Amino acid sequence: MSKTSQVFEPMTVFEAPAALLPGANMDTDQIIPGRFLKKDRAQGYGQYLFYDARFDETNQPRPTHPLNADLKPSILVVQENFGCGSSREGAVYALVDYGVRALIGTTFGDIFHNNCFKNGVLPVKLQPADHARLVQHLQQSGATMTVDLLAQQVLWAQDQASFEVDAFWKECLTQGLDELSLTLSYQAEIDQFETQYREAYPWLGSTKPAA
Repeated sequence: MSKTSQVFEPMTVFEAPAALLPGANMDTDQIIPGRFLKKDRAQGYGQYLFYDARFDETNQPRPTHPLNADLKPSILVVQENFGCGSSREGAVYALVDYGVRALIGTTFGDIFHNNCFKNGVLPVKLQPADHARLVQHLQQSGATMTVDLLAQQVLWAQDQASFEVDAFWKECLTQGLDELSLTLSYQAEIDQFETQYREAYPWLGSTKPAA
């Protein structure tokens, strides 16, 4: 297989601080308000993540917001239909720039769900009963969790839950590649197939002279 530069840090098994974000149907405008999308992303969108919830009218941080805690979470446990609304990819950019690697919920907005994979964020869909146990645990105490993408499990305290993930996106995340980069990593195999195919069916590449 040919070498391709990694787009983001590969994900296999990682342990990180987790935070619980209450609120169902949290749309992409709540994740990053639209007024910030005009700014240069080179300066980082992470500072605008959940801005209207994290900061008050004088731009001072709200001490009760989970993302304003001293321990910066890389895993967010969210409620149902997270990332609904507008399809803006800036919502995922904000999560990535803040340092979020995994979202754990029950359902996600479809376009947002795919945008997560494309940018190196794992959106985990748990069964409601498993998710409820995890939420209860986080409500009682802060937690460091483990996300095992290889085994497709999340683990906390003495509990764990399994999740499904598309095999293609799993390969992308474990190699640190987006879908285009993963395809390009098979360039040698693609070239070999095309050469063999042209040799086996030379007439496919022939052209008739113009009449």
